[in-house]
Amino acid sequence: MPDPIRYPIGEYVWNPTEFPKRRNEWIRQLAELPRRLRAAAKGLKPRQLDTPYRDGGWTVRQVVHHVADSHMQSVFRIKLALTEALPLVKPYDQDGFVALADSLRAPIEPSLALLDNLHARWALLMKSLAAAQYQLEFNHPDSGRISIARALSHYAWHGRQHTAHIMGVRKRKGW
Repeated sequence: MPDPIRYPIGEYVWNPTEFPKRRNEWIRQLAELPRRLRAAAKGLKPRQLDTPYRDGGWTVRQVVHHVADSHMQSVFRIKLALTEALPLVKPYDQDGFVALADSLRAPIEPSLALLDNLHARWALLMKSLAAAQYQLEFNHPDSGRISIARALSHYAWHGRQHTAHIMGVRKRKGW
């Protein structure tokens, strides 16, 4: 059984048969993520933002900045899949990114504002795709071929997962 603090909504599982019926739900979750993440972090003081959401985990501040970094990567990967034949995408060191000064010390508002705008465009893009376009893929060196449908599913989960991390630490700490 997965750790409920690390995986408060459960581990990600891709089931391609869910795609047609859940596509609009996942797009809606992408569109709502900035508002939900902003609400989860609302009113937190600097010391709270600098509290890890779990033992050995990232701080709330790092989680917010990570979501912005990760979702920017995803949008570009999807756009590459839409404009190139099976593009090879570059992985990145998530732990390295969150250890940089902007993730450790920057206010979260710039990342929240970035997510507001990024997700508005991302949801628009996802709504515009024809069914066949969701089957286009990019090639990830570690994960293999990833369809746009799978990326949509994963990042809908990813945003909910990290929002739940923040809500979980708030609840456990009584914030």
